[in-house]
Amino acid sequence: MKEVKIERALTYIEPGPVTLVTSFDGVRNNVMTISWTMAIDFDGHIVITTGGWNHSFSVIMETGECVVCIPPAEMAETVVDIGMVSGADIDKFSVFPVTALPAKTVKAPLIAECIACLECKVTDYIDDYGFIVLKVQRVVVNENAADKRMLHAVGDGTFVADGEKFNLRERMKAKLPPNL
Repeated sequence: MKEVKIERALTYIEPGPVTLVTSFDGVRNNVMTISWTMAIDFDGHIVITTGGWNHSFSVIMETGECVVCIPPAEMAETVVDIGMVSGADIDKFSVFPVTALPAKTVKAPLIAECIACLECKVTDYIDDYGFIVLKVQRVVVNENAADKRMLHAVGDGTFVADGEKFNLRERMKAKLPPNL
């Protein structure tokens, strides 16, 4: 074992898939890239991490809703490019190759090119950490997505794509919620 800088810690523990989070301010759709997400229970609560430095943050906090979309690995460059500019400055849906589709439970759009989209309502905000707690209202899956690999940020500008799946459901069945 070799000790490395503490800043490298996040490159080993970076959470789940890179996401595209959409919002609607009453005039225009917006989308931001977020890689700090996590599930916090089996009841549909998830967390995204962001704050006032991000244009979408104020819209999500004011409207109390957003859509968390899971892009396929093949969208890696678009996902990074979306995260490099502010929706305060440009209309990202007209600049980037993403297609807005109407959601059913929120005004923020789904993204047609994504593997799945989670329509969410804000239930809490933990300011010290920039945690926006969301309750998933509806989940839609793109069964026609050719690439179903999820993209994971390592935290240092590199990414890893899912591929191999291990089914250990039988071993875990005592811990899994019904109907999952």
